[in-house]
Amino acid sequence: MEYGTIEREIHIDASPEVVFDVVSSPEHLRQWWPDEADYPAEPGGAGRIGFGDCAQGGTWVQFTVVDAVPPRLFSFRWTHDEGVTAGPGNSLLVVFELQPAGTGTLLRMTESGFRERGWDEAKVAAEYAEHGTGWDYFLPRLPVYAAKVAAGASA
Repeated sequence: MEYGTIEREIHIDASPEVVFDVVSSPEHLRQWWPDEADYPAEPGGAGRIGFGDCAQGGTWVQFTVVDAVPPRLFSFRWTHDEGVTAGPGNSLLVVFELQPAGTGTLLRMTESGFRERGWDEAKVAAEYAEHGTGWDYFLPRLPVYAAKVAAGASA
């Protein structure tokens, strides 16, 4: 099996503007993906996202915004070591591409960079599988939350 890129596509019943906010702003991201998010949502913005209760053994993950082009594109690098500038070879790249689709938005998500990390084959396979399972769990939460935001609810 090739472990190059994870790709997912999902239709969301909300405008690209709403979906862009939901995939880019830390306040919205916390509602469907990580438990914590702290970063400026602008190109070069560096911070971190957290999974679980980070005060009680949860995990912080480094996060750097690569591109933010409302309402069409948001991308970031993550999983790099703290204090290191994220780039090819030391982090994974996630890209959210948004396209109007009827009254909603088609979101295409890709995550790449597994092979470039320099991991051995077993580590590449394990990380790829873990991330694929993670996206399969978290992405279906996005349309539900985005629809609430589009309807004027904040959570």
